Amino acid sequence: MTAFKTSESPFKADNTASNMCGFTLMNSQVGVLIANVLRRLDNVKVQDLPSMIRVDGQGKFELVYADVDEEAGEEEGWFNAAEFEEAMSTHYGRMVHLDDKTIMFANPEDAAEYIDFDLKPVS
Repeated sequence: MTAFKTSESPFKADNTASNMCGFTLMNSQVGVLIANVLRRLDNVKVQDLPSMIRVDGQGKFELVYADVDEEAGEEEGWFNAAEFEEAMSTHYGRMVHLDDKTIMFANPEDAAEYIDFDLKPVS
């Protein structure tokens, strides 16, 4: 009798922290503007796909609305959280919208001050 050994699945569950966060954007005029701004960040990778744009960041990154205004050639205040939400389809990690930027966090502990996440154990 021959014993068969199966190879390890590349799709196995892995619950270790990835230290990654990100979102997908529609491949539209606004999505391209956002992607162009984020391409300049060292810890962000932007992947252009036929119908969407994937944005993945390591640790934490910020989308500063004034940078998108400038990229678009529009006056300050043109781009905001509502415009961003309309261009974005899904995200992973913690997302915090402020008046002037959106911050993405890979780890909830890093976003604690923004999301009222208590780091103290409950007794």
